[in-house]
Amino acid sequence: MGVAIYLMALAVLLVGLYAVVAKKNIIKIILGLLILDYAVNLLLVLVGYRTGGAAPIRAPGQSPAEFAARSVDPLPQAMVLTSIVIGLGLTALMVALAVRLHEKYGTFDMSKIRRLKG
Repeated sequence: MGVAIYLMALAVLLVGLYAVVAKKNIIKIILGLLILDYAVNLLLVLVGYRTGGAAPIRAPGQSPAEFAARSVDPLPQAMVLTSIVIGLGLTALMVALAVRLHEKYGTFDMSKIRRLKG
């Protein structure tokens, strides 16, 4: 697998980072954070990928060296599953906060919310 796939994942990460840093609308910031989350998950999966790899289940009669040479590392996959669950909880929290901010201030624009008092 070439470097191009890593560069594309990095490009997705940079798109998410741009949305978080440059946008003023809360909804766009939340979408940028979601894109960042997906990009990090993609990078973790790419780190754990092995061409021709097999599931980390040792077959009877298989030597430990052969098992280690063919097995895919399950740790990045477990980390991605955990990250997905945490990202879902954070997304729900961010959307709930955005709804409450809109109820209180009547706008999603962060520059207007910062100027208002109350």
